[in-house]
Amino acid sequence: MAAGADDLGLGAWRRDRGTVLHRGGVLPVADPSPLTIVAESQSHDVAAEWSPHRHPMHELVWVRGGTLTSRIGHQIFTVPDGFGMWLPAGVVHGGRVTAAAQLHSAFFVPERTPVDFSGPTSIAITPLLESLLLRRARTDLDEGAQARTEAVVFDVLEAADRQFALDLPGDQRIDAIAEALLRDPSDDRSLAEWAAQLGTSDRTITRAFRETTGLSFAQWRQARRIHEALALLSAGADVQEVSELLGYAQPSTFIAAFRRVMKVTPGAVARAPLSEIPYPPS
Repeated sequence: MAAGADDLGLGAWRRDRGTVLHRGGVLPVADPSPLTIVAESQSHDVAAEWSPHRHPMHELVWVRGGTLTSRIGHQIFTVPDGFGMWLPAGVVHGGRVTAAAQLHSAFFVPERTPVDFSGPTSIAITPLLESLLLRRARTDLDEGAQARTEAVVFDVLEAADRQFALDLPGDQRIDAIAEALLRDPSDDRSLAEWAAQLGTSDRTITRAFRETTGLSFAQWRQARRIHEALALLSAGADVQEVSELLGYAQPSTFIAAFRRVMKVTPGAVARAPLSEIPYPPS
């Protein structure tokens, strides 16, 4: 069941050249009755984007070799390699994956799912959980083996220590700023420049960001850039290139900002999936 583009305004974010657009999302082939889970996988040689849609089942989606970005209501979720996103049944969402990412989806029949996440939630895709879900996708298992696999899935399925959500303002006083930074995170217009362009005051913009996101304008822009940095690093860009693409004057400034938000350096993320880096740091 597709939702209208106006529900999320996904066209507002920057689209990489060559991105393949899909209407709706990946749908489960069938209800797995009497079991609970349908698991599927697909690969994408180029960046791919899905228009807003919803599913009648819960969905757990994750990527390997890339990053998934999803816009859900007034939030942006960035899901790097080693993490997944739990989407409750009926939640309208759209998203995109970076080029060369392998996309995995597992769908869960709500009335037979014994876990309860109240909303979109970052999930730790541990090697054990991933191997179980990939095993569940096999077609050569008998019903007993499938049921045993599902039982262990529910034993190890849990929220991640890291949650990668960025609140969007949803406030007409500053929505133009947020949409501009979604299109181009390197936009370096100052608070004063935005106030002049929008015909308002610095104080009004600052208050609106604080009231709607809990962050100042500068903090929100920095958080937006860090979300974009995760996607760029996963796509193979080096630290200096990411720094330049995001509008930082010096790589050292970018490194300090990234570490302040993520508690790890961008160089470490470029070398290994974020899920393999201990958190919280010792």
